[in-house]
Amino acid sequence: MTVAELINKLERDSRNASYTERNIPPVFQVSESARILIIGQAPGKKVEETLIPFNDKSGAKLIEWMGIDRAIFHSEKIAIVPMDFYYPGKGKTGDKPPRKFIAEEYHKEILSMMPHIELTILIGQYAMKYYLGDAMENNLTETVKHYYRYLPEYFPIVHPSPLNFRWQKNNPWFQAQVVPELQKSVQIILK
Repeated sequence: MTVAELINKLERDSRNASYTERNIPPVFQVSESARILIIGQAPGKKVEETLIPFNDKSGAKLIEWMGIDRAIFHSEKIAIVPMDFYYPGKGKTGDKPPRKFIAEEYHKEILSMMPHIELTILIGQYAMKYYLGDAMENNLTETVKHYYRYLPEYFPIVHPSPLNFRWQKNNPWFQAQVVPELQKSVQIILK
């Protein structure tokens, strides 16, 4: 299956009808030559408006954490496949969770299009729970703290949202220890 065929399949899926009717395509970034895969939660409202993955403050922070620039982030070297390809809408305390069927029914197909992935960065609890399953630690914080247990395949990190400032303040080891290791891993692969 090609990317165009996958997009067509997503747009014909009745569960995505409200997006298709508003001319909102699925938002992801794939390339057969991608070496690093980012699996996040779902596009936010700003990303839905621009149709550019991580085109918001979260994306700016993620780019900084990875130690790369925007041009590399949006190049064929980096793939971005969220747990949901559409903005799920606002919930009580932030955005609604990603719809489960997207990962369950579409991820395997889309990941098979990218045979050169060397590292998958898992952002947030939804991606971690889906991809790490029972291998996850007791919670997100412990999983991120013990990121090295999941290497070389996965690198779990907290969501780079500005709303996570309190978590980052309470866990200074993340910026001091984990971010430099993430940057090192990214640089080794992109050389």
